[in-house]
Amino acid sequence: MLIDTYGRVATDLRVSLTDRCNLRCTYCMPEEGLQWLAKPDLLTDDEIVRLIRIAVTELGVTEVRFTGGEPLLRPGLVGIVERCAELEPRPRMSLTTNGIGLERTAQALRDAGLDRVNVSLDTLRPEVFQAITRRKRHGDVLRGLDAAHTAGLTPVKVNAVLMPGLNDDEAPELLAWALENGYELRFIEQMPLDAQHGWKRDGMITAGDILASLRTRFTLTPEGEDERGSAPAERWLVDGGPARVGVIASVTRPFCRACDRTRLTADGQVRTCLFAREESDLRGALRSGAADEEITRLWRLAMWGKKAGSGLDDPSFLQPDRPMSAIGG
Repeated sequence: MLIDTYGRVATDLRVSLTDRCNLRCTYCMPEEGLQWLAKPDLLTDDEIVRLIRIAVTELGVTEVRFTGGEPLLRPGLVGIVERCAELEPRPRMSLTTNGIGLERTAQALRDAGLDRVNVSLDTLRPEVFQAITRRKRHGDVLRGLDAAHTAGLTPVKVNAVLMPGLNDDEAPELLAWALENGYELRFIEQMPLDAQHGWKRDGMITAGDILASLRTRFTLTPEGEDERGSAPAERWLVDGGPARVGVIASVTRPFCRACDRTRLTADGQVRTCLFAREESDLRGALRSGAADEEITRLWRLAMWGKKAGSGLDDPSFLQPDRPMSAIGG
């Protein structure tokens, strides 16, 4: 297993498949994009599958989430999912995506063995979507969501980030739309992972702000810590249930004590935390011919050194050098 010095056990693996993205969200990267990783630096499909196999069969991982950048830009995605679905024990597999391209790939991903998707959508207004993402692709995301639901990639979860002056008034509208379409909505506090390092604590929309806005239209009943477990989202029953809404409050209500995640970057580095400033190299070991036992040892050693928390509540907190697109969400 992957255990740390605080007794936490990592069973949830987040795998970044690429640092590239076809949107330019203002809270993630500059309009001109970033300097992408060179192809030789990226893990190959075979290397990704091997590392996931080791994680599942040797290290106790039971959940695998494919992320990016935008994972739908990875040419071998369907094949990677199909090969991982053949592992014993079979992990639960999900995908975090911006939804562009999901309309044409949802059924193939479901047929390959993907269980469900998380789709990022911050607004129901096309003009606001363009202002946030710098792209006119709002309709593509809506069609992708519908395709995922039709294909059975359920529950379809929608992730929304609220930004001051752009969509901070949309929380009730987004929840009503999600309930109508059978999606599970989760609001995410804006995190200090932008490439520009422009994040400011005093300029973000907090979980408290979001809940206050939702309560102007809905009755919210806390689901409770027993139901939450190690999930990053606090959830509330909406108008008595069974529908729920979640809030991931990484900044104002950190959940580090229950964290069960380990992360692989697109270039084969282990990250113990989304906000870590240190990484442990597995790609070098893979390419030098290391046996599975050595990869296992290195991964365990990396997770053993996981810190108690993200450090977000420390005034001296420093953002990771690498932006979210490079390390996976």
